[in-house]
Amino acid sequence: MELQDKKVLIFGGTSGIGLATTLLLQQAGAHVVAISRDPAKAGELPGVALRACDVRDRDALSQLFAEEAPFDVLISAATGGERANGPFLQMDLDGYQGSFDKLWGYTNCVRLGAQHLSERGNIVLVSGSPARRAKPGQAAIASVGGAVEQFVRAVAAELAPRRINIVSPGVIATPMFGPDSEAREGMLQGATAKNLIPRPGTPEEVAQGILFVVQNDFVTGTTVDVDGGWLLS
Repeated sequence: MELQDKKVLIFGGTSGIGLATTLLLQQAGAHVVAISRDPAKAGELPGVALRACDVRDRDALSQLFAEEAPFDVLISAATGGERANGPFLQMDLDGYQGSFDKLWGYTNCVRLGAQHLSERGNIVLVSGSPARRAKPGQAAIASVGGAVEQFVRAVAAELAPRRINIVSPGVIATPMFGPDSEAREGMLQGATAKNLIPRPGTPEEVAQGILFVVQNDFVTGTTVDVDGGWLLS
């Protein structure tokens, strides 16, 4: 798919991986609508339409999709809320359950948005490497990521000829890890020291993976890893 003059909706499109994707697809010629719970935090994004919506709010989502229809690409990098971290046997189960807001947000987007997608349109969801190689303390994000990836494989056949894919990042230096600091840098470096590429990735590198699956019309129902070798480390 050539992106010139195509309409793209990006949930979570005002920060981190989503923001990098917004800017990259805009540069490729797309008309981008960046959506988040509080788009004002992004400041000015010239040429990008900003909209507010919570992916957990189905009524608001339905209204947004109807107002923006039709569109050619639907991307979600929205977290959907908080996620639980730490050892599972010490984890608050409400926190574990709340981590699945990401899955519910993704399923809401696909279920309510697919009907407004153009005939050869496509969907991209962002998962994470722990879905297939979890380390201690990652039970919640591994469970959610695994569910997201299986969901995509299950619905790909129903959506055809429209496409749906996953991009799965490793450890990426985004605002979710907190503001720039020596402690943050040390944590990111420690988490990636054993990777084949021993450093955290950048949002722009993940955005390149998203651009690939958006543009390649022969890719569907699959997961593209942008993880610095996390799965092999």
